[in-house]
Amino acid sequence: MEKILDKQRLDDWIAALTDWEAFAPAVEDGVWAFRPVVGAARLDHPNTKQPPKGFAFPQREVFFSFEQIKGEAPRLTQKLPDSKHRVVFGVRPCDARGTVRMDRVFADHVDDVYYQSRRNNMAYVGLACNKPPSAHCFCLSVGGSPVSSDGLDVLMTDLGDRYFLAAITETGKSLMTTAGDLLKMPAAADRKQAASVHAEAVAQPQRAINNPDGAPARLKASFKSPLWEELAQACIGCGICTFLCPTCHCFDINDEVTGSAPLKGNRVRTWDNCQFPDFTMHTSGHNPRPTVGARLRQRVCHKFQYFHENFGMHQCTGCGRCISDCPVGIDIVHVVNKVTEHAG
Repeated sequence: MEKILDKQRLDDWIAALTDWEAFAPAVEDGVWAFRPVVGAARLDHPNTKQPPKGFAFPQREVFFSFEQIKGEAPRLTQKLPDSKHRVVFGVRPCDARGTVRMDRVFADHVDDVYYQSRRNNMAYVGLACNKPPSAHCFCLSVGGSPVSSDGLDVLMTDLGDRYFLAAITETGKSLMTTAGDLLKMPAAADRKQAASVHAEAVAQPQRAINNPDGAPARLKASFKSPLWEELAQACIGCGICTFLCPTCHCFDINDEVTGSAPLKGNRVRTWDNCQFPDFTMHTSGHNPRPTVGARLRQRVCHKFQYFHENFGMHQCTGCGRCISDCPVGIDIVHVVNKVTEHAG
């Protein structure tokens, strides 16, 4: 299904989705972030600071509550996510491809009911990148595209005064059908312009990983390379690279006690970070990744070797956030190129 939507009717379409809670990019304190749509939605964003992974994989969530009353069996109450339907507008193709990789981990590889209950109630309306949103984009190097529809329900393409809409899934068709007469049939000229925009977008220059197909084997051969420590010398272990990544999914689980008479609390999952020294710290005091170089190696090899070995694809989607927001300028493209070149 393909349709045309006048830009001035975008808010009318969102308003028609009465069964959905709608989110779109908005500026808060100079930062783009996905927020509930209040008033006019804006889709003129470069890319959001954080990816949309938090919708299905929130930074903190309660699995269940517990209570222990003396002389009684423990009481456990599961806390499943609500069943509200949510639609996110303005998702960039790199972030949508990130959801595909998250699905591999939490839906295909294991049966994570918390992730799946949210994911199954989500819809993503993507916006093609007519030009790279950032100077650090490299989606083409990792099998992506600025006009990719992977992981999306609808792909929108900006044609100036209107959007060209393509439904990718049955959910996408339903969202577009709800718009009714707001959407028009595309003319041949619309399709031609959309194809031209896509071709020009793919032709835009980007950062490049020199040999992405050969990266898994070359990284494996470089496990003990001294380059890891050299390239990680500036790292301060802040973890911003993984917290802003659309595919990083490390987490920790803790019991948070909220009362002692009777004993009660919650079992909580929170994001964790492989760049933190304590992430792999054993109770014995041994740490198998004691240096910043070992932790940088883990992040890079997970993206370009381990995930590829397990799922047949690079985990990285080339959004460039870990480069643009690193406070000390560590560049994953440079790291991969340097290490794999050394292995050759």
